[in-house]
Amino acid sequence: MDANPWFVVHPTSGRARVRMVCLPYAGGGASAFRRWAPLLPPGVELVAAQPPGREARFVEAPLRALAPMVEGLRDAIAPLLDRPVVFFGHSLGALVAFELIRALRAAGLPQPAHLFVSGRRAPDIALGRRAFHDLPRDELIEELRGMNGTASGVLEHPELMDMMLPVLRADFEVHDTYRYCPAAPLDVPISVLGGLDDIATDAANLAAWEGMTTGPSRVRMFRGGHFFIEQSRDDVLDAVRAELAPLLATTLQREGAIA
Repeated sequence: MDANPWFVVHPTSGRARVRMVCLPYAGGGASAFRRWAPLLPPGVELVAAQPPGREARFVEAPLRALAPMVEGLRDAIAPLLDRPVVFFGHSLGALVAFELIRALRAAGLPQPAHLFVSGRRAPDIALGRRAFHDLPRDELIEELRGMNGTASGVLEHPELMDMMLPVLRADFEVHDTYRYCPAAPLDVPISVLGGLDDIATDAANLAAWEGMTTGPSRVRMFRGGHFFIEQSRDDVLDAVRAELAPLLATTLQREGAIA
């Protein structure tokens, strides 16, 4: 597969039968999911999105609106749709995953077999907090501290924060300026994941994802706050593996029938 700046691929053992495309939270990059790759079932290839402005794409300007991010991902993901794909997005990544599926549908491209949305209220519900992207530096850092997703040593290191804040502000601007446009619901099963102590995303706002699809939708809650995917990583991955098992079995059966 040719190098693709938008994605970092973590090969699975044996043949990749299913691809799990992971889309990161604000300020995150492909490395946010690096530790997940060896914990997925054999045959599941983890593909982590790498938006501009971070990690290997640090020299590029970060995007400040959802549309160009979705357009870039839509064009870059086309070669990866040659086998079943599932999407996993946390927080901002959940919103990007949702809009990416709508963009794929509009372009007549294959849809994912499953969508995992994590730590993000349904897209038709207002954000429920003040905008973060234009906060003064100290106030933004305090908001980050409250999310418990950035190590205190990083928050208290001025040089590191100088490097991180431009990408964080850009990603928060993508999130803060998003406006939901009504359209036909997806035809994709949705697994909705949330943190029991996430004050920004309660169970009712998570349950509203049910209206975004004609397929089944299920909410699962985990110990932890907004970054419960780290605090309860083992339980989250247990849930992911359980949802992937039927898809893997169906893929193997189809391969056997073709052979």
